[in-house]
Amino acid sequence: MPHIGRPIANTRIYLLDGHGGPVPFGAVGELHIGGAGVARGYLNRPELTAERFLADPFSDEPDARMYKTGDLARYLPDGNLEFLGRNDEQVKIRGFRIEPGEIAARLCEHAWVRKAVVVAHEDRAGDKRLVAYVVDPRPDRTRTMEAGLPAPCARIWVRGCRTMVPSAFVRLEALPLTPNGKLDRKALPSPADDAYARRAYEAPQGAVETALAGIWQELLGVERVGRHDHFFELGGHSLLAVQLMERLRRLSLGVEVRTLFARPVLCDLAASLGSHHEVAVPANLIGEQTAAITPQMLPLIDLTQQEIDRIVATVPGGVANIQDIYGLSPLQDGILFHHLLASQGDPYLLVSEMAFADRGVLDRYLTAVQQVVDRHDILRTAFAWEGLSSPAQVVWRKAALDVSEVELDEDGGPGHEQLKRRFDPRQYRIDLGQAPLLRFVIAREPGSGRWLLLELQHHLIGDHTTLEVMHAEVRTVLEGRRHELAAPQPFRNLVAQARLGVSSEEHEAFFRSMLADIDEPTLPFGLIEVHGDGSGVGEAHRMLPQALNERLRAQARRLGVSLASLCHLAWGQVVALSSGREQVVFATVLFGRMQAGTGADRAMGLFINTLPVRLDLDGTGVEESLRITHARVAELLTHEHASLALAQRCSGVAAPAPLFSALLNYRHNTPAAMAGSTTDDGLCGVEWLGGEERTNYPLTLSVEDFGEALGLTAQVVEPISADRVCGYMQHALEQLAEALERAPNTPVRELDILPPEERRYLLEELNRTEADYPSDLCLHELFEQQVRRTPEAVAVVHDDERVSYGELNARANRLAHHLIGLGVKPGDRIATMLDRSVALVVAQLAILKAGGVYVPIDRALPPARQEWLIADCAARLVLSESDGDDLVEATIPVLPIEPLMAGTGSSPDPGLVWSAEAAAYVMYTSGSTGLPKGVVVPHRAVNRLVINNGYAQFGSNDRVAWVGNPAFDISTLEVWAPLLHGSSLIVIPTRMRCSQRFCAAWFSSTALGSCI
Repeated sequence: MPHIGRPIANTRIYLLDGHGGPVPFGAVGELHIGGAGVARGYLNRPELTAERFLADPFSDEPDARMYKTGDLARYLPDGNLEFLGRNDEQVKIRGFRIEPGEIAARLCEHAWVRKAVVVAHEDRAGDKRLVAYVVDPRPDRTRTMEAGLPAPCARIWVRGCRTMVPSAFVRLEALPLTPNGKLDRKALPSPADDAYARRAYEAPQGAVETALAGIWQELLGVERVGRHDHFFELGGHSLLAVQLMERLRRLSLGVEVRTLFARPVLCDLAASLGSHHEVAVPANLIGEQTAAITPQMLPLIDLTQQEIDRIVATVPGGVANIQDIYGLSPLQDGILFHHLLASQGDPYLLVSEMAFADRGVLDRYLTAVQQVVDRHDILRTAFAWEGLSSPAQVVWRKAALDVSEVELDEDGGPGHEQLKRRFDPRQYRIDLGQAPLLRFVIAREPGSGRWLLLELQHHLIGDHTTLEVMHAEVRTVLEGRRHELAAPQPFRNLVAQARLGVSSEEHEAFFRSMLADIDEPTLPFGLIEVHGDGSGVGEAHRMLPQALNERLRAQARRLGVSLASLCHLAWGQVVALSSGREQVVFATVLFGRMQAGTGADRAMGLFINTLPVRLDLDGTGVEESLRITHARVAELLTHEHASLALAQRCSGVAAPAPLFSALLNYRHNTPAAMAGSTTDDGLCGVEWLGGEERTNYPLTLSVEDFGEALGLTAQVVEPISADRVCGYMQHALEQLAEALERAPNTPVRELDILPPEERRYLLEELNRTEADYPSDLCLHELFEQQVRRTPEAVAVVHDDERVSYGELNARANRLAHHLIGLGVKPGDRIATMLDRSVALVVAQLAILKAGGVYVPIDRALPPARQEWLIADCAARLVLSESDGDDLVEATIPVLPIEPLMAGTGSSPDPGLVWSAEAAAYVMYTSGSTGLPKGVVVPHRAVNRLVINNGYAQFGSNDRVAWVGNPAFDISTLEVWAPLLHGSSLIVIPTRMRCSQRFCAAWFSSTALGSCI
């Protein structure tokens, strides 16, 4: 996306949310402009002026105003602004707000795309889909493909954008334009069938695939569907998925909706049609003497004999080494899905680092770990999915530790950092089919006798509690107290509970009541990619002040709520203000052991679950909001083993858009079981070096509850600052504590998340643009000063005519006196209908010298539009090329300009004096979205820009070509910028400005200095 940069001289820029508060770095806000450059308002539009020109609450100047632009932008880490499109160009597709300009900008970065536009197109079924129109490859490039940028390639290229990928790509020779030179959206053609992106076509095979393809064709409105086509890439979404399921049921090809989301490719989905999923109360029927495993012996998973045999073939020792086979828990399903999506690395590898005094201590530790693995079935579990109708976890009876010894470089830096780099989970993966899902890498530390150990444990077999329990049991074994360990709890109990506890109907009813009216994703900072591999993630830690910790705990006790609920409310505020929403949804990590049976608190395995929680950060009081949050989190515990996919389907957000992209993990921490050691126990010579846990979510905050202290750990994809996120959370907690203590009825939406130093930086430091400029002078007075400095210098060049500053001023004076003689008074609006010429420059100067307000009108406009503009601005008269030029029924004088400028010799300045706050000109918008709007621009707004910023860095004797629009946009600035800096303004005829090749040659031949 294009960068806007920083504020220019005497201008203030604010990015504000819907309530007029500043947004944090990385969040999207609406651009507001304050300072000396703000116009006086819209001509004859008091209601619109009141809507767009607002009081500036951040300025110390009395009666200061700011302009609400309608542009969307975000602050980059370096303080520059990134433009993200217009808020009136946003489109909403299946609950997902899209910025078409952001997608088009991404397409234009491709070498084969010269121009692009993205629009929402309604298909025959009435559904909206994104369609991208791309203009032919750049003419200076050799085309390597006859069709230009094909749809599949375009899809791959645009995936890097943070928003939705278009369903269709249409190649055009040129974008259709209106007479005003703007995009004519109505003239964009409807996409043909071949514009929709799809895989290489292969005809459906068999009756089931053929029938399914026929249904897709009808629902998706495409003429041909191949067996490798993807439902959602062809424009499918959740509402169409419901219709698809109903059609399949009529054909006795029923399938669960979640299967469609897991297998959206036609041939894969067809293979699953008609399948049934039944589970029963578990009883492990596989014994040590079992010679063969049959489907009837597996009550917690439905597998065919062929699939069972496939699994057995993957296990060393075959059937004799299989203790159990069962399905996955809901969270295991999701983690395996993300593991398979990642092309490299694995976001779900947990890292632990330790150091040992010598090899003997290390060997004793590894022996103890092996004994713990022998005790727990989840630590001897492998996963199988290839060739299976549903993934399975297979418990081995015997699983030896995988220990690799490596040699470290003497000059490669600290040994533990070498190990961490070499086995970084962002690039390194482990085989999920080989138990245990623990990998140990050991190495002798260079230059010492210590041994280092790097432990990789996959999240599929454990969570934070599992790590602590495992380390505690290892300590117990090392201390010679293995006989004190309680009997291990099998993980199959959790799987049974997840499948047979609360029914799916109860889960669905609960989540529908919470999420049914949520039809837009909650995407703080615009972060959308929730299937990442964990790369490009920054991490930050901070401990909260002890005083804040005590205040928060005191308020939680006073209100009878959990501290976790209080933190959920604070995080909801961070998510709300960084996503621009009041109704927010984010993921919360549930302990998962509340209803998992006896001994679940010490059981090993992946018990946690990630589920959505919805909070409304509205006008409700802070204390009441906290009670509601506590009740909602408590209700969620009943459904702690629900499927996240089921919960997301209960919302109004259509796939493939995510429901949320932020996660909160409130966890109770105890000092690491392996941290530190003494000389009189089994851990002598062991040092804990640290660990790392990651998720695939782009924004994760962990609240670390140490009992008497609180810490924060943020993991955020770049370029969002993880440390800033910690700062937002800390400030939200401080604001929450303050409100609960002093004003519990304060609306929760009024709480701020910006720390004072960041708020000061956004509003003040980035807006320190004060610069001296002649704020009390008018434009023509500044020009007259330049005339006195360089009267003989060339001011304007047009064809063979060269006019000096002195002569230009004299002509303007003569015309100004004529205008005054015709009755023009200060504030009168004078319209001009002139081609780009010396006369146009003279007219601008003369109107201002006479006290008038310059109103440019394009001669190319239709007569009706010209008449409307003249009437709307209440022009006193019109300066034109000839009598009645292009005007059908003008009711005011239309005067040819040449006779009024006639004469020779000098003519005195009119000498009128008025304020620089007076209007200099009225600039009309093009009216492409309705009737044009006239913007009244004062003298000080123009001279502030051209004096401080030069509108370009012009200098005396520069040759500056004027190639802009002759009547609209910033034509007044284009004239004044060089003239006030003593440059020569070269007038280029309008007909030449579109010929880049001609202009380039002409500029070169005239030794051009600058071009505007």
